[in-house]
Amino acid sequence: MNEEQFKRNYKKAVDHMKTNEQMKKRVEQSLNTQHQGPKRQRKPLYIAASVVIAASIGLAAPSVWQQFNGPATPTPQVAEVTPGASFDPIVIPKMELPDSQGKGAMADMMQLVVYGGNVYTQSPTLLEGANALNLRGEKLGTTTGGINELSGQDKYTELASNIGEADIYTVNGYDKDFRIMSYTEIDGQVYAQLFDKNNGITISSGADLIGKLHLEGNIASAQWETFDSWNNGLQQLQPLTADESLESFISALSAAKPIATSPELEENLYGKEDRKIIYLTLEDKTQVPLVLFGEGLVRYGNVPAFLEVEKGVFQTFWNSLSE
Repeated sequence: MNEEQFKRNYKKAVDHMKTNEQMKKRVEQSLNTQHQGPKRQRKPLYIAASVVIAASIGLAAPSVWQQFNGPATPTPQVAEVTPGASFDPIVIPKMELPDSQGKGAMADMMQLVVYGGNVYTQSPTLLEGANALNLRGEKLGTTTGGINELSGQDKYTELASNIGEADIYTVNGYDKDFRIMSYTEIDGQVYAQLFDKNNGITISSGADLIGKLHLEGNIASAQWETFDSWNNGLQQLQPLTADESLESFISALSAAKPIATSPELEENLYGKEDRKIIYLTLEDKTQVPLVLFGEGLVRYGNVPAFLEVEKGVFQTFWNSLSE
């Protein structure tokens, strides 16, 4: 594929992406939080931002890859993971800030906040504004805007961001080294967004990532969606019983083997359609999306690691997600 073909296919893929109401709501919250005056025409922003949000929950790539590679026949090959085994850890380096020449800037420019000398990016976990007050903890400060794709290292100062001006708080029940929250009230309406730090960490098992979300014993309700539904913006969410089967899967997820991403692995996974998405609503009203791949892998957001779940537990749970 030459460069011109690549550009043409990429544009075609983006043009075919569809938004859903959940995405629109998050984008609208973000726009309102930025205090940028009268609302703009939102449709183009929805489309562009949906690409970013979809990427944040690990779903944008499939559409792109599907457009590149065409439909593929699902050939699930479930992984082999021994319960209780120890694994080689995956080290996710601290997110590099751009140097004085601008090198290293984040091309996709997800929403971010600099706190404690670290970069926190928009969380895949959703939180409705109406539920945010109960989770709002200690105020950490107020962000400044000004960061963009061309910002140099000197712009990445404490509480710098690309979300405009917003108050930043700790999140009750979560370690501030992992998660913080923006919280703004406008005319009585609350706009809140979670930011996670998933860089500068070591993942020795699923617990080092999933454990931070406090899923075990904390799921109030759950839903799931086929890839076809998500990919076509159908929002055909189906109920998922929060029972022992789901708890067993979450427990196995905590014990899962971490696997680092690679271009080859992502191309293989996102070139197929054998994926299912589950949405876990916790007792604290946060909603955690997880993407399941037929090969026995699970991904949270755009964290550059997959979790390989024990074969029997994964297959049982996968099979339970049927229409």
